[in-house]
Amino acid sequence: MIKKIILTTLAVFVAWLILDYVIHFLILKPSYEATTFLWRPMAEMKTGLLLIVSILVSLLFVVIYARLISPKNLQTAISFGVLYGLASGITMSYGSYSFLPIPYNIVLIWFLGVLVKAIVAGLLVGLIVKEEKKESA
Repeated sequence: MIKKIILTTLAVFVAWLILDYVIHFLILKPSYEATTFLWRPMAEMKTGLLLIVSILVSLLFVVIYARLISPKNLQTAISFGVLYGLASGITMSYGSYSFLPIPYNIVLIWFLGVLVKAIVAGLLVGLIVKEEKKESA
């Protein structure tokens, strides 16, 4: 199971990197440029920290599914992804909106982006992490 957890964590991490690029560098780039006064300059961004956080959250997503979610099938995995995405998307996007002066379109895209990322992660864990077969004596 450890090999599956590592493989799935890497798959989720790479999928999230690709989706983050699309969300933040393509879709939200004009909104970020219009609100530069809110963000650190690119040279001061903590990119290394962001990568560490992303790999840790990928690992936690996979471990929660592998250890706590049952039955392990595609439907359950996608349901887990939807619930995880709703919980983290609402917290991150609307929680930030409550104290940051950011335009609503950023909030909505952050929320939808987190939801899509979690559903994709659910799909990946559902395809890779399966029930372990028990050996009979």
